[in-house]
Order: sequence, then C-alpha cells, then structure tokens
Amino acid sequence: MLTCVSTAYASVVIMGTRVIYPAGDREVSIKLSNEGSSPALVQTWLDKGDPKAQPGAVQLPFTLMPPLFRMEPRKGQTLRLIYTGEPLPQDKESVFWLNVLEVPPKAQVSTENENLMQLAFRYRIKIFFRPKALPDNPDAAATQLKWTPVPEGGEMKVRVDNPSAYHVTIVNIDAGIDGKSYSDSVGGMVDPGASMTFLLKKSAVTPAAGPFEVKYRYINDYGAEVNATFPKSK
Repeated sequence: MLTCVSTAYASVVIMGTRVIYPAGDREVSIKLSNEGSSPALVQTWLDKGDPKAQPGAVQLPFTLMPPLFRMEPRKGQTLRLIYTGEPLPQDKESVFWLNVLEVPPKAQVSTENENLMQLAFRYRIKIFFRPKALPDNPDAAATQLKWTPVPEGGEMKVRVDNPSAYHVTIVNIDAGIDGKSYSDSVGGMVDPGASMTFLLKKSAVTPAAGPFEVKYRYINDYGAEVNATFPKSK
C-alpha cells in the first residue's frame, strides 16, 4: 500500500536575524509575520545559550510578551522584550537567545492511504544586551580581532582573540599562511575578551603574498555580512 506524506513548510518569519537591546531602553519590539495561508500557534521564550532549555526553566532579567498566541494568516505580531533591571555586566555585552516555536494547524487527511507528518518549526536568534558606556562600536570591534596561526599535529588552525567589549560572529575565514591557502566556512561567535580556535581546511583560493593574512566575514547589527582583513591594509 502506497503512503503519501505531505510536506510541511514554516510560515512564521522573524523580522531580523538578531536583536540589539540598548541598556537605556525601557523595552524593544520584535516583529513576527505569518506568511502562510493558515493560522499558527506560536510559543516564545528566552534562554542563555542552551538550546535544550525548556520554556520558563531559566531565570533571566527579561519579560517577553506574549509567551503564547495564535497568528492568523498574512498577519503580524509584535513581541515586547522588557529588561527587568537585575544587574548585568556594564563593561561588555551580554547575550541571550530568543526562541520562537511555530505549531501549524492539523491538516485534513483526504484518504485512508495518506498520512500527514505534523512538524513544529523552531527558530532561535541572539539578543545582545548592550550597556551604554561601551567604547568604540561593534563594527570597529570586529575589525580589531587579532589572528594567530596555530600549526598543531599536522593540522592548521588559527586562533582569534577578541579584545573588545562586543560579541563578534564570524561566518567565513580565508587564510594565507606561508604561501598556502586555508579556509573555514563554519565560523562561530567570539565572546568579549575571549578567544576561539578554528580548524582550517586546505583551500584553492590564491594565497596572500605575505607570510600570514586572514580575510574573514562577520555579521553586523543589521544581519549583513561584512568583509574584513587582518592585518589591516595601510
């Protein structure tokens, strides 16, 4: 007996890929849109970086409203994120995560031989809480990263040090080291005052003329990918 499985698609869209919360603001708004043709039940919650954390299981200095709601097709919904005032570091950014879970309505099964797979779609985006008196700005911070080649056991790695007060999310690395080319397309987020090491793979990109150069892309406040080079061009 043949079985047909319907394909499910996400309908709810978050307007933006990250949320910036300036410390002086009473609240920030996050806009959602239901681009589908059916209503959807949506649940929202926050976590500190653990994707397995259940809604309400982590105590955070924010209130997110509404936590559960129905979205009609082709309609929008605004989430309100309110800082409740508990102390957070004032010398660097803090990062949290917004979770949006979309549960589509149960579809009608037309025949006995047709099965429907119901899928819930979950999205997670970062929330950056940004104190007022931080030096420089996020774009300047992203271009001030310090890169160092780290040969190790026949592998080539690079370590990046972030001396700034901002988080920097890297999405691509192309490195020229002693006339050879390497790359990494996985990336990662480097915390303020922290370092991260990337394992590089050999690449077909033409290497830099010097002994060491890194070309990388980072994500800015608007979700756009921006090119940068280390060392900086004079």
